[in-house]
Amino acid sequence: MKKVFAKENLCINCRLCEVYCKTAHSKSKDVVTAYKAENPAPVARISVYGDKAASVAVNCRHCNDPACVNACITGAMQKDKKTGIVSVDENKCIGCMTCLAVCPIGCIKTDKIAMKCDLCKGDEPACVKNCPNRALVWLEVGGAES
Repeated sequence: MKKVFAKENLCINCRLCEVYCKTAHSKSKDVVTAYKAENPAPVARISVYGDKAASVAVNCRHCNDPACVNACITGAMQKDKKTGIVSVDENKCIGCMTCLAVCPIGCIKTDKIAMKCDLCKGDEPACVKNCPNRALVWLEVGGAES
């Protein structure tokens, strides 16, 4: 499976990963429309922390034994055994935030329901594609249980 990794020494805190993640998860798939016209507004599944001197983008690590999946009381958090991608079934999520409380990375966001990185469903993630400094890379790490 491939995962996104951050090279903090290359991150310049431009936050374009957040912009393009938000756009990829929007209805329109258009940057301007996603930011100015969509309601509800789309949410980026990646966050940049730090400042211009030292910053890093943080997103879901799609853990081997994901605490969010184990803690989810409705079964909305699921790990695909074939791909290794941890995702949220929006129809099952009740917004209890248990997943958010147990995530060791702190990458789950909520806006009535849980939202997290879905690795753009297996395609090269928008955050990686649009990082101008190559601070985000998409690398193969082994099987689905990596």
